[in-house]
Amino acid sequence: MPSVFTPSTQTELARFVAGNAAGSRQRLRPIGGRTTLSANVANSEEICEIRLGDLKSLVDYPARDMTVTVEAGMTVAELQSILQKEKQRLPVDFAQATRATIGGAVAMNASGPRRAGHGSLRDYLIGVSAVDAQGRLFHGGGRVVKNVAGYDLCKLAIGSRGTLAILTQFTFKLRPLPEAEGLIWTTFDTFAEIENVLERLLVSAARPVAVEVLTPPAAAVIANAAHASLPIDRPVLVIGVEGTESTVMWQIEQLRREMVPFGVQDLQTCTSEAASPVWSALTEFQTPADDPITFQANLRPSRAMEFLTLAHAAGVLAQCHAANGLIVGHIPAEPGGGTPPLGTLTKLREFARTAGGNLTVRHADENLSSRIDWLGDPEPSATLMRQLKKKLDPHELLNPTWFDGAGK
Repeated sequence: MPSVFTPSTQTELARFVAGNAAGSRQRLRPIGGRTTLSANVANSEEICEIRLGDLKSLVDYPARDMTVTVEAGMTVAELQSILQKEKQRLPVDFAQATRATIGGAVAMNASGPRRAGHGSLRDYLIGVSAVDAQGRLFHGGGRVVKNVAGYDLCKLAIGSRGTLAILTQFTFKLRPLPEAEGLIWTTFDTFAEIENVLERLLVSAARPVAVEVLTPPAAAVIANAAHASLPIDRPVLVIGVEGTESTVMWQIEQLRREMVPFGVQDLQTCTSEAASPVWSALTEFQTPADDPITFQANLRPSRAMEFLTLAHAAGVLAQCHAANGLIVGHIPAEPGGGTPPLGTLTKLREFARTAGGNLTVRHADENLSSRIDWLGDPEPSATLMRQLKKKLDPHELLNPTWFDGAGK
């Protein structure tokens, strides 16, 4: 068996996987743009990489139906470029879009700031094709929006991280491109004050598509990446809106009036071309950089500001998608709180656990990877997940390292 296999068609991939299942049963790892490959899935001689970069065809694009079918190896940037010609989009933010593949985005359930208003890939994936561990090519869903027959394999594929099947082709429903977009960047003395604003947004007449909360160090990184002169000395709340030019301006003014009574220290707006680099910087923040540990915490939105308060005290660069309680953070080598990275990770994970959430590590330096508990305590559904894995991949041939330590 080779250490790398690059199929040019789905049939060629199915034939290769079937031969492996009937023969040496070498472990296989699907690879896309390598944007989320971490130290806990480092290469080894026992694992064969299935590189899907050559499966990148545009299979079908009936623009009038607002659906598109593409193969897994197409990059996100290539897909969005095709859709923009028809003034359409897949309204999910993806970091490193020029490298990230559609297959990798689905496998990792990637999302970004616009998740608050537009949802995640679960809301747009309506058809999927994949090769199982025995080499059988199968399909779920279809190429039409109203498709409710059978078990929803699309939902099963999203976030499966290559552990259940090798994803090869997808059909998405689309949305029109907005005419305009805008951002409101505000600072507050405490995260508790931001919590008051978030509660007010629940009854606001405006309809934000992004609600992001940043610790000051994270705000500094984002402002610098956007080459924007923005206030970064306090906790930051960023609200994004979209629509027609008039709708965007109305929403910005409405949100300004609603937020002012809640302790706003500074408020700036970015519209049109000035907003684009800030949107991009907010999206790219989740990409691991020079910090030794990058994590993702999932909490109830009502506990997210408490978590950010703790993270800020420890010097962590953190960004919270406040509408759903998803937090991405980078722990620096020398946090402001004086606690080493592993100690900070432990404190944050303990809080997440007691708050009814979880915390997983997305990236870590090689010198820390062997000492890190990547997944934390098993989820309540871990046993069910392992049973499903056993049914679909009885010999645990597909990306087995993602399950190491889970549900045991």
